[in-house]
Amino acid sequence: MKTRKPENQVEVSGQVTVREAGARGGRATRENKGVDFFKRIGAKGGRRTAELYRDLLVEFGKRGGRPRRPSLNEPAGEQDRD
Repeated sequence: MKTRKPENQVEVSGQVTVREAGARGGRATRENKGVDFFKRIGAKGGRRTAELYRDLLVEFGKRGGRPRRPSLNEPAGEQDRD
């Protein structure tokens, strides 16, 4: 009986999965550029996200922090218009 691999583990070429290829690339980047590189690009991404979504993030802050999923008791989407 053949077992299926999860989609993120599809074989790329031969024996290497997509996940393993990504891990290898991450390790090679860490060896070549160092940990500080990842800190810099993470901070850069955080600044850009804040710049693009500032209004949305402010709204989340006003609601007490992280956004939450609506409960089943709360209406979602458009309301019936009578």
